[in-house]
Amino acid sequence: MTTNAIVETNAIESAVIGGDLSKLTPEQRIGYYNAVCKSLGLNPLTKPFDYIILNGKMTLYARKDAADQLRKLNSISIDKPDIQFQDDWIIVSVVAYDKTGRKDSDVGVVSRKDMRGDFGNALMKAVTKAKRRVTLSICGLGMLDETEIETIPDARRPAIVDIPTEQLEPPTEQISTLLDYSSLPEPVRKMTNREGVKYIDLPTADLAVMLNSMREYVKNHPEANNDEQAVRAAKIDAAQMIIDFRNPA
Repeated sequence: MTTNAIVETNAIESAVIGGDLSKLTPEQRIGYYNAVCKSLGLNPLTKPFDYIILNGKMTLYARKDAADQLRKLNSISIDKPDIQFQDDWIIVSVVAYDKTGRKDSDVGVVSRKDMRGDFGNALMKAVTKAKRRVTLSICGLGMLDETEIETIPDARRPAIVDIPTEQLEPPTEQISTLLDYSSLPEPVRKMTNREGVKYIDLPTADLAVMLNSMREYVKNHPEANNDEQAVRAAKIDAAQMIIDFRNPA
């Protein structure tokens, strides 16, 4: 084995065993990211994970898309949250079950003063935190959720370029199979972009960019005829409806 091969092997071993992705090259990190997504059945194009530096080590943490997809893929159901208040703390406990009947529980704790003192939003944040934590736990993932990152004083995001979407391996399934869109109107489910790709098969980030672009066009082209305006209005409504469906309030 050459010296370069030994160095590369040691770097990969450090990432897998020691949990430090900073030792990897950008290409190796993309490979590692793809491998993690593939092992869990997640769609990497939705970027379910992001990077964070904790205790001097670069690692992955789970974003909202990770929890949402894991619940869908593993048929995870969550019981009604148990909400308690202790001093300035909101404590939410939840119990989750997977498709095999296995049970797990976890808690989400948030200060009443969080969310700029907005009690309603703080309560919803605690519930969300508990649900995401129990989802990761019942799926056997010992990683942080994005709702926990902001509570860690020394946590910081690394100064690295985002993973280019084109370098992520395409999913084995279309994005549309990860959620049940049957409740959406048929025209929305069949709406496509210029390349013929259905909106429901596009990552949320791409939909958001396209939505903003269409809104800007409508704003800057008031002279468009009625037919053109109607078509763009339908596309805007479809994109917004799908985004709202994926990210319920």
